[in-house]
Amino acid sequence: MSASHVLEVKLLDPRFGDSWPLPAYATGSSAGMDLRAAIETPLVLQPGDAALVPSGLSIHIGDPGLCALVLPRSGLGHRHGIVLGNGTGLIDADYQGPLLISTWNRGREAFTIEPGDRIAQLVLAPIVRAELKVVDTFAASARGEGGFGHTGVK
Repeated sequence: MSASHVLEVKLLDPRFGDSWPLPAYATGSSAGMDLRAAIETPLVLQPGDAALVPSGLSIHIGDPGLCALVLPRSGLGHRHGIVLGNGTGLIDADYQGPLLISTWNRGREAFTIEPGDRIAQLVLAPIVRAELKVVDTFAASARGEGGFGHTGVK
């Protein structure tokens, strides 16, 4: 069972609707909608280079129980080394400005982003807000303080 929400979007680039479709879910089970590079000319990212690439959109989630995540596209990251400069972009429910995509070439070869290329994806996610409770000790758990590979690799 899936929930549906309305996401307000402002089109900041006139190519949406004519040259490019609005972001949409590719399949009935897709978690994310692809975001495009709303650039005027091709952008060449040399290895190690990063750029803020406009998506041509602004969104307003409005529901404080939701956020949006800007995530890399797996094929671009695996095949070409194109990932997000900040790992994951977090869009708060009250943000209304332009969506910018921090794009980083961690690969070994130059990569060209063409206008309209799908370079990231947008996922809506629920938010749980916590109230902090200061304690002196924690109740014992099976894991305890073990971390950073304490269970090994085999």
